[in-house]
Amino acid sequence: MAHMGQKSSFRYYNPNPFGRDTSDCVVRALTLALDMNWDDTYKELCRHGFQLGLMPNDNAAWETYLIEHGYERRILPNTCPACYTLEDFCRDHAYGDYVVATGSHVIFASDGLFYDTSDSGN
Repeated sequence: MAHMGQKSSFRYYNPNPFGRDTSDCVVRALTLALDMNWDDTYKELCRHGFQLGLMPNDNAAWETYLIEHGYERRILPNTCPACYTLEDFCRDHAYGDYVVATGSHVIFASDGLFYDTSDSGN
């Protein structure tokens, strides 16, 4: 939820070809990060994961896949993990494209907005 007077950074996005809201957050995020459709992203992640002996949504699989496509891995300081939200991240990173991992979820953020099937800003 956005603070009073602030507009939410959330934008609904679900490229799943069947419109399903399933455990495909990594695939959804990478479709935008790599400008690919859901089917091709899913297949490529499966291929990449297979080559590594990992499930496609394993952090090591999708992170190395992004690195191979020019992304850099950065970690936020662990000063207050419970009080720093995705809304805060978007406000602090108003420019650029990011694939954000929260520990249990993966979201694409771009130019201060984040794209997901539900508002995960908090």
